[in-house]
Amino acid sequence: MNFIGIDLGGTKIEGALLDQDRTILERRRVPTPRDYDGIVRAIRDMVGRIGRGDCTLGVGAPGTTAADGLITNSNTRAIQGMPLLRDLREATGMDIRMGNDADCFTAAEAGGGAGAGFETVFGVIMGTGVGGGLAVRGHMVRGRTGGAGEWGHSTLYPGGNRCWCGRRGCVETYISGPALERRWEQETGSEMSVPDIISAEPPGFAAWRDGMVRDFGLALAGVVQVVDPDVIVLGGGLSNISFLYDMGAAALHQNTLQGGTPILRNALGDSAGVVGAALLGAGAV
Repeated sequence: MNFIGIDLGGTKIEGALLDQDRTILERRRVPTPRDYDGIVRAIRDMVGRIGRGDCTLGVGAPGTTAADGLITNSNTRAIQGMPLLRDLREATGMDIRMGNDADCFTAAEAGGGAGAGFETVFGVIMGTGVGGGLAVRGHMVRGRTGGAGEWGHSTLYPGGNRCWCGRRGCVETYISGPALERRWEQETGSEMSVPDIISAEPPGFAAWRDGMVRDFGLALAGVVQVVDPDVIVLGGGLSNISFLYDMGAAALHQNTLQGGTPILRNALGDSAGVVGAALLGAGAV
């Protein structure tokens, strides 16, 4: 039997077919449609293209599936409040297990990536949004409502930046990609992408970087104080920022009693989301 994993993101939908040795046999990527029906069709079509023989199917999506079957807490607004699991089952004709995208990332990295061999792994996604997941002894901890690990909506600064979730001061409004680009524009008056800011290091860079490092350390400190993981694994586009692994780690350690928690770069790269989704579909996490 083979395993299909689908990683639904805000800008792309990625799918992969894995064999029983977790080797990727085929992999495809398409832009994420803006509308809900388009998303359902895109996933259906991708499953049809990469499926071979008997397959299980797992889907990683931003947000959580509530008890009533509707997606909640998703920054991909097209699926918020929609019965995505039900509609994908109807569209594909397959039984599907669906989970949070950060949980899928964490499951993959804990099982065969940078977190392999560690008992407690906290996985972090930093990109368009900020998410997280917790794996203990190879099993995902999902919590009462499926929101375990979602540190991106912890309050970093009470009464601070407004978040799409309706609250103020969430971590995501300070250290996600869009938030960092807004901060750069506010501090310098110019518009630049995060990769361009880091590669060019223009005037104002040091203050911007130090603000990011401070907020990163403070935000993760709350996680470490409660969970005390053996390791933190970073994923998402911002995981490529090298100073998070030295300056960011130092800022974290300065704000925790434990100190010394390793922060590691992911080992599976772009494959982590689809591999984790495939493992979810196979009932392996």
